[in-house]
Amino acid sequence: MGHEDGVSTSTTIDKAFEALYASDDGSLDTAASLLAADRGADGELARRGEEFVRTLWGRGWQPADLARMVRRDLSEDHLRVLTGLIRAETARYETLPHRWRGQLDELDDTSRGRPSDRFSYATTVLELYRLLVRLPRLDAVGPVPGEALPPAVAGEPRMLTRIRALLAKAEATGYPEEAEALTAKAQELMARHSLDEATLAAGAPSPETPGAIRIGVEPPYEQAKAILLDAVATANHCRAVWNETYGFSTVVGFEADLDPVELLYTSLLVQGTAAMTRAEAEQRAGGRKRTKSFRQSFLLAYANRLGSRLATTSRRVAAETPTLLPALASRDLAVTTRTDELFPETRTTRVRAAWDEDGWNHGATAADRAGLGPERRGLRG
Repeated sequence: MGHEDGVSTSTTIDKAFEALYASDDGSLDTAASLLAADRGADGELARRGEEFVRTLWGRGWQPADLARMVRRDLSEDHLRVLTGLIRAETARYETLPHRWRGQLDELDDTSRGRPSDRFSYATTVLELYRLLVRLPRLDAVGPVPGEALPPAVAGEPRMLTRIRALLAKAEATGYPEEAEALTAKAQELMARHSLDEATLAAGAPSPETPGAIRIGVEPPYEQAKAILLDAVATANHCRAVWNETYGFSTVVGFEADLDPVELLYTSLLVQGTAAMTRAEAEQRAGGRKRTKSFRQSFLLAYANRLGSRLATTSRRVAAETPTLLPALASRDLAVTTRTDELFPETRTTRVRAAWDEDGWNHGATAADRAGLGPERRGLRG
């Protein structure tokens, strides 16, 4: 009897999964009906889902990447199913790549049980699986579960903790001048940390090569966000390559620079969005209706101006130790070479945005207030 049940379940699953590769939703409805009618298939259905997820690890995807795609293209119900699969699959490993822990912590809570309507649940699962099996291969940006991992670092580097604290205060304060000073200090710490790393590399060359991380760049106004991330990355000896289709940028750089870049980008985005909201409120109070073009222009100006200011701060700090410039140049070359290896076919994208002069001016002002160096007057356009 057990053998027959196993054969029946496998047959049900295989028949239902034909719909994952069909082009019409009618096949999906038929498949969902098959699964809903066979309660014995539930365990195998989940196991197959974990296999799909495991396969995607080997194809370059990480938990945050999958969650981003499901959140964009499907629904919260699909995301809950995905989260359950990811948690079950990653629980198989004694250790995980260190950035995966943070990604798992950010996944949504799955404590809410599945719906009682078996057909609806089966439809949700099949829609999720259909998305998963159609995802392409991505360039790997780190080890996958099961591979040998570099030695674990005990705790977070003190420098990163200090940067995190400064940026958290900058986001929380209601005073632009205070946010300016805090963010400036954070960028200066990042620049000095890069110098420290270059000093170590120059004194005792190591086999370390540039690595990479992915950072979500999601709608709305994703082009402006990608430009901002590129500015932060470039100012901190990294390179960013935007994948518009899948909603992320890959940041390439030495390990010590990658996490600070993500921290600063995230903080500047929070600060910029808050400043944009305040500017819109002021405009509405003056009787002017704000539009999508206002917000696009605001964020583009914010990203453009901040790029100049970040670069100025980095150059100023580097100039304080001119003997290290050759070491920095060598590291920059290594990052550029690695970027070209990962992305041999990159292209430049034209900025697509409606122009709003008020939005641009407000965005530039907000970037000035987020000033990232002591020479603020000379940087105001």
